[in-house]
Amino acid sequence: MDAALFDKRRYPVVDAAAGYGEWAVSYEETVAAGLDRPLLESLVSIGWADIRQAIDLACGTGRTGAWLAMKGVRLIDGIDLTVQMLARAAEKGVYRSLQIGDVAGTPFAGASCDLCTMGLADEHLAELAPVYREAARLLVRGGHFVLVGYHPFFLMSGLPTHFHRDDGEAVTIRSYVHLFSEQYAAGQASGLSLVEFRECVIDERWLETKPKWRQFLHWPVSFVMVWRRG
Repeated sequence: MDAALFDKRRYPVVDAAAGYGEWAVSYEETVAAGLDRPLLESLVSIGWADIRQAIDLACGTGRTGAWLAMKGVRLIDGIDLTVQMLARAAEKGVYRSLQIGDVAGTPFAGASCDLCTMGLADEHLAELAPVYREAARLLVRGGHFVLVGYHPFFLMSGLPTHFHRDDGEAVTIRSYVHLFSEQYAAGQASGLSLVEFRECVIDERWLETKPKWRQFLHWPVSFVMVWRRG
């Protein structure tokens, strides 16, 4: 479903490439750390130190790549839609290679990694099946696909992903609502098995980094799914 059906703010809408191209310069400073890092830290189904090679889909500014490197992952390749985001990712110094391209059709070889990650990007995909198929293609048997997403509850409450331009204008990045049943169906159809699923709810600790979000206390804000290729 197009998130515009639920949008209460009615900011101007741009596509993901244009939006993230503009947002890249301030993304790290404006996106809540609580959206992804606590979820990654909570996972118990993956031994991060055992990961030999990872591919970071929609790597953005390299937040997930930097976290993986901190956990001991040494070989990380990234791909993203915008050169501006990739430039910020390169500054992290943790990627073996960075490619510009489509997460649903990457240039990487099949069965080339034991971990795929994608963070805070699925809501910008009109269809989920292609990226699940691509993750399954990239993974070796027993490999994992970790998807961190913006919670559909937020989107259906009328709060799509947005950023502010230098002049203060708020802009929405085109988003889509994917119910968890859709995620499950896409994963299953790609030959992946769901092994872990967690949701992040805004609490007092979460608000320490984003106090302006207090009106959303107790709301589910993000989620993580861990899939394994059989």
